[in-house]
Amino acid sequence: MTAAIVGAATSDLGVTGLPALALLAQGVTRALADAGLALSDVDGLATAGTGRFAATQAADYLGIRPAWTDSTFAGGSAFEMYVARAAQALASGQCRTVVIAYGSDQRSARRRSLTGPYDAASPEAQFEAPAGPLFPASHYALAARRYLHVHGLGRRVLAEVAVAARAWALLNPEAYRHTAGPLTVEQVLAAPMLSSPLTTADCCLVTDGGGALVLTTAERARDLPRPGVLVLGYGEATSHAGSAGPADLLDTGARAAADRAWAASGLGPHDMDVVQVYDSFTITTLLSLEALGLCPPGGAGALVADGRIGPGGELPVNTSGGGLSYGHPGMFGLFLLIEAVRQLRGECGTRQVPGARTAVAHGTGGILSTHATVVLARQDTR
Repeated sequence: MTAAIVGAATSDLGVTGLPALALLAQGVTRALADAGLALSDVDGLATAGTGRFAATQAADYLGIRPAWTDSTFAGGSAFEMYVARAAQALASGQCRTVVIAYGSDQRSARRRSLTGPYDAASPEAQFEAPAGPLFPASHYALAARRYLHVHGLGRRVLAEVAVAARAWALLNPEAYRHTAGPLTVEQVLAAPMLSSPLTTADCCLVTDGGGALVLTTAERARDLPRPGVLVLGYGEATSHAGSAGPADLLDTGARAAADRAWAASGLGPHDMDVVQVYDSFTITTLLSLEALGLCPPGGAGALVADGRIGPGGELPVNTSGGGLSYGHPGMFGLFLLIEAVRQLRGECGTRQVPGARTAVAHGTGGILSTHATVVLARQDTR
């Protein structure tokens, strides 16, 4: 039994002054209205990030008693994982209508910390904390430095990612950087250095925000007012906790997650019309594009050069503006899925990718630690 996404919406974004659960509820209310369903229809709920017992707190706040919940906390990839879990729960008959939701008041609450969340007994506390790394920036910077060294590339390839993200954001009225003006490679390179080789322009935003998806079975989706978006395949992998452990910082679990999703979907990377990948940092985008199989290792630099992943380019990537220019409320995985759904439903206005029928969303969590891929298609594709 195939699952379908039948509702998608975001909450307010930016500096909202609203608490996280209120932003979550705002997204849920809007997504259910989009789906033509009511809160009373919801019997499955997945969320993370709003407390120790995130799903319990959200269910209580919404006033529902779901038959199925998931609050797996795996960082930004968790929401792609929730799509897989929801599809399985729907197929088994455990529930009929699942909401995947998120809310964060990170910017308003000024909760962003650059110190490592090290458990005193962990290997990371022993081998990483003494060096005083910025968390997570220094860990991604290590991967970026390694990537540039191994492939003989310069920082310009990183900057191209940020430039393309800004170009998409200028077409998205919802984006935090919608009115900021174009970004150039030279501006990215000249921005203040945060953790070499990453400047502040290589790093994602810090914003409030939230959103939700509504899933049900493909059969039931045909009776609802919005076109369903089918979940064709998914895969995940978990690789490492810290930067001191891996033998190769560039060998993450991302490729394994993507390969599993491609195998389940029956499609491949070059069948995708739209690509949404986590861009916590510009290096994350490069590594993800390679892991998805869109180019060989070291080939992402050529793939992103000269606007090729921006508006009008050959490969539309992060069409909302991504975490770099759209917004980043703590975890961005849900927003990759929301934008993919909007593109497949043809709702993106001036940033719409013409004829988009297939999409992939790839989430990354921790410090390149957890990885999850979801392949989607318009319901009338199959």
